[in-house]
Amino acid sequence: MVIYVQEYKLYLLIQSEHLDSYRHKGLRNKLIDDIRSKGIKNEEVLEAMGRVPRHLFMDSSFVNFSYTDKAFPISAGQTISQPYTVAYQTELLDVSRHLKVLEVGTGSGYQTAVLLELGARVYTIERQRQLFLDAQKTLGPLNYKPIFFYGDGYEGLPAYAPFDRILVTAAALEIPQSLLDQLTVGGVLVVPEGGHLGQKMIRVVRETEDHFQHSEHGHFSFVPLLRGKNN
Repeated sequence: MVIYVQEYKLYLLIQSEHLDSYRHKGLRNKLIDDIRSKGIKNEEVLEAMGRVPRHLFMDSSFVNFSYTDKAFPISAGQTISQPYTVAYQTELLDVSRHLKVLEVGTGSGYQTAVLLELGARVYTIERQRQLFLDAQKTLGPLNYKPIFFYGDGYEGLPAYAPFDRILVTAAALEIPQSLLDQLTVGGVLVVPEGGHLGQKMIRVVRETEDHFQHSEHGHFSFVPLLRGKNN
């Protein structure tokens, strides 16, 4: 059994090296330089993104554009976020090793992988069943091991709260109180807020049990945060 497990791990390593070629790594380095030039200063975030093979999270129709700084469609009418946006949200979140992070909206799993590369313990929830299943198929062979949930991200995961950090990857018309309640004192929540006419990136710090500090950080465009599960 031990030999079998070791051989399987070697197989995965060989496969990942084959699937993430020197060409891919070179393109990824250029993308990271581009993101850095746009104002991202956290080198740990940039290095984490430099280790994640974004092309393996893309629909095959768009894989040749994996290392352009753009969002692209994935299944269930959702998108894989623009790399700059991923870097921006992650920088605002201020992640460090061993922090307990709730990600609302697993999507392709790309942002999940970046959080894991930063050493966070990631709980990720997805309302679209197909995305929930696809993300596991993508992340598992790459040896990324978040804790997956299929459910209503609007409600968060109260049974597993509190969380040191909460990241929302879809735009809420207003920040759900359920998520604020699940944030530990001293914790940070990052969420795009607004409708189709305009969204602002909001950073919330829970300073005490009853006091939350809000700050605005630019305009973005995300798919809407919806209630309930979609089979």
